[in-house]
This record gives sequence, structure tokens and C-alpha cells, in this order.
Amino acid sequence: MGILEQLLKDTPLPKMAKVRQIFDDTHLSDVEGVLKEQLNQEEIKTKIRPEMKIAIAVGSRGVDRIAEITAFTVEFLKELGAEPFIVPAMGSHGGATAEGQKEVLAHLGITEETAGCKILSSMEVVQVSTLPNGLPVYVDKYASKAEGIVVINRIKPHTAFRGRVESGIMKMISIGLGKQKGAEATHQLGFKHMAEHVPMMANMLLGKLPFLFAVATVENAFDKAAKIEVLSPEKIEEREIELLKLAKDLLPKLYFDKIDVLIIDEIGKNISGDGMDPNITGRYPTPYAYGGPEVTKMAVLDLTDDSEGNANGVGTADFTTQRLIDKMDSDATYANGLTSTVVGPTHISTVLPNDKLAFQAAIKTCNILDFTKVKMVRLKNTLKLGEIEVSECLLEHVKGEPNLEQISELYEIPFDKDGNLF
Repeated sequence: MGILEQLLKDTPLPKMAKVRQIFDDTHLSDVEGVLKEQLNQEEIKTKIRPEMKIAIAVGSRGVDRIAEITAFTVEFLKELGAEPFIVPAMGSHGGATAEGQKEVLAHLGITEETAGCKILSSMEVVQVSTLPNGLPVYVDKYASKAEGIVVINRIKPHTAFRGRVESGIMKMISIGLGKQKGAEATHQLGFKHMAEHVPMMANMLLGKLPFLFAVATVENAFDKAAKIEVLSPEKIEEREIELLKLAKDLLPKLYFDKIDVLIIDEIGKNISGDGMDPNITGRYPTPYAYGGPEVTKMAVLDLTDDSEGNANGVGTADFTTQRLIDKMDSDATYANGLTSTVVGPTHISTVLPNDKLAFQAAIKTCNILDFTKVKMVRLKNTLKLGEIEVSECLLEHVKGEPNLEQISELYEIPFDKDGNLF
């Protein structure tokens, strides 16, 4: 028995129970129907000319129905005689390579076959202008040559700053379409200034390039599209401010103010830019964002395959497993930190040989006297919060919270002979 096993062997594990979290499940039953109605606005249709070369900017997040929304937008443009093509708009994601970004889109279900048009992927950019403070403003080279540009993205709270606009259309214009160099420029002076730089850069690009419209979605707590709007360029900032308020109202949460130990089964770039959403965990990579529970110790156990080895976010946890580290691509992970200038999330947290020891390490260090009364919450990932697990001592809180419902009896945490979860 090694020293870690000796130090942790007597740390007790609590019994757990499954709990349902209740959120507003209102969502669009006919996404394509709503999108069709929105696209058919006269102020949108009249901008499209026959044989017009139109770049459609699509990002790297798991936006609900993104493949269908993209394909339907392509079809709409083609019906009007235009010649649309897709450009990946995801900053430095996909390992900051052209092929990597195309692969990210494929993971989202967006290929030339499913979209019905070509995908032109390049990390080359064109400098369009410069902010008054000297920061360069870039755009994808293919988009720079297009006769029209369309942007598709979800609007939601950012994970590292607060502002009138955060993560959405304007961020995709300023960072996503700017590729690695654009992302690097936007982050150069730190997240302290992002709330100012994102709209400044986006508005500069909107004024200099032929943006036609944006397809903006807002999702409910179950990551289902609750609203879709097609916005003309002059309405993007105004509407994004309002849609962000709606997104914050619909944001899922953990209905606990204080958690001793938070266990997250998996993290990944397909889940959040930070691997796990800090709006849920309360663990932010910068001091410029806030909200969520107070968590004393956190452990993350695995990395999704769709993350392509990018383990950004592991550094915001206190503990992780050797399994996750074995899946980590250090180049892809560190490129994320070098581009964003926030390197804390790319640090490697304390690594344990298996899941059980990660649980025990988090419990042992959570600064309570009686480990049998640990307030522990476990979730699959920060996208799936409808059903979670909580330790026995939290069940009284569950009974008193109208948005929580116990749905199982207490049970022992199931580990296999190697100390990993079943």
C-alpha cells in the first residue's frame, strides 16, 4: 500500500441518494418552423442576392440542434440563389489548426454532407482594423472575402467575466471569427477588459464587413432551445443584451449554497469552454465573474472523448484522476491557456490513482470535523443537472427545497475492484 492509500484508507464515504432538480422545461417544439418564420422577415430576405458568396460562421459548442439550424440556414440561402459556405468560428479551439476545427464541427454533426455546402477551414486571418488602445482586430480570411456573413450561436452567461454582452453573437464575431490570433488579441489585456473589448471589436467588424444577419438561440436548463431570433446587424447588440438576461433567468443551478465536496464525473470543451461551467460550480478562472455555490473541495474524474484531449478547466479542481491525465493532450490544453492568458485552468490538480481515492482526498481535505456528515454532491457534468446525487446529510435540505425531489433510497457508492466507479 502506497503512502496515498495509507493516508486516505480510513476516510469514510457517505451513502448517496439520487435527487431530481426541477427547472423550467419550456422549449420550442418546432425549431425549424420558428427559424423559418424568423428567416423569412423581409428585412432579411431582401439582403440576399443570387450567386452571393456567403460565409456562415459556426462555433464549437454543443448548441442544441446546431446541425439542423445550420443546414436549414444553408437551405434558406440556397433557395434565394446564394452560394453559402461554412467557416469554423471558434478562436483557438480544435488545437488551433484548420483540420482540428473541421473535426470539431464534425463532432457536432456538421459536415459538408449534413450541411449541404462546403466547409472552408483556415487559421489564416486578415487584420481589419485596430482598437484605439492598439489591439488588432482580425477576421477569418475566407469570411473577409465573402459578399455576406451570417453568424449562428447561442447566447449565455460567460464563465470568466460579466458585462452587458457576454457569450454569444458579438463574442463569436470578435473572437470566434478572429481565429487564434483574434482570440489572442481579445484576451491580451486580460478578462478585466473583456466586457469592453468584445462589443468594441464586434461593432468595428460589423461596421466594416458585410454581415447579413445572426441566428441567436437561448437554451433552457436542459440545453433545449427555448428561443430563436434572427437579428439584422443593427439589432444584434440591443437584442443580445435582452437575450442574455433571459439566458441568465433560465440558467440551471445547484440548489445548495454551500457544498463541502463536489464530484464531477467528466469535463470537456464540448461541455464548456472551461471544461465545466463555473456558473454551476462557483469555481471561476478569473475574479471578474461570480455566482454559484460555495464549494470547499472539488474533484473531476474523466475527460470526454469529444474534448480531443483538451483538459482546460482541470486546474480549477482540487483533485483529478490518472485516467483523466492520461487522456490529456498537453499541447491542446496549454494552447488554450496561452491564447486566453488564463493559465490556472490548465494547471494539473492533485492526481489520484482512481476515483475512490479522489473522493476520499476531497472529503479528507474539506475542513470539517466529522467526515460522516460531509455535504457532498455528484453530477455527471455541468450540462446534465436534471438528476444529481447527494450525500445523506443533505437530504433534510432536499425535503425543504421545492425544486428538489429525492428519487431513490440511500446506497453505497459503487466502485469496482480497481477503485473506479461502475
